Amino acid sequence: MFTGIVTAKGKLEAVSGDVDRRFSVSSPYPGDTIDLGASIAHAGVCLTVVNVEQTGKESVFDVEVSPETLERTTLGSWTEGRDINLETSLRMGDELGGHLVTGHIDGVGTVVERAEEGDWLRIAIDAPPELSRFIAEKGSIAVDGVSLTVNSVAENRFGLMIIPHTAEVTTLGALQIGAQVNLEVDLMARYAARLMQAED
Repeated sequence: MFTGIVTAKGKLEAVSGDVDRRFSVSSPYPGDTIDLGASIAHAGVCLTVVNVEQTGKESVFDVEVSPETLERTTLGSWTEGRDINLETSLRMGDELGGHLVTGHIDGVGTVVERAEEGDWLRIAIDAPPELSRFIAEKGSIAVDGVSLTVNSVAENRFGLMIIPHTAEVTTLGALQIGAQVNLEVDLMARYAARLMQAED
């Protein structure tokens, strides 16, 4: 479980494999703080660490990515050199600064609008039609692993306002029109919709 508060930006150093892919990721996390088998969210996708190497005060770790994850997320198109939003898993007693995020992606959205307003960034994203009922104005959504508040909704499109800090410390500041992003809808919205469906 995660909070959608990105704690580091990593870089994809190497990609190997075809059907089952392996990513090597450099990060500012000290190697002795990452356990084998640990869960780390990569642009919102929960992946398991299978190898760790200390590099000075930082680390390079490996994760394996299943064919289904490659198909259902943006990870299938990732290449070496890509910056990645990283978040280590939530521990009992940690502050819940964003909202509860599972690391299981619901769909891939496309950035369709981008406008800089001073230091702020306004973007709009088209979501898959089947996700639209889970996205509400002033509700929460995770975009590439970042917990955000939805500013507006019109059919399958929703708008976001990115504060300067978030634009700087995550990959969202570099998003351009046409970019694809991993989306995870609010956990509570998903369960509320399921309960309403069961009552019909």
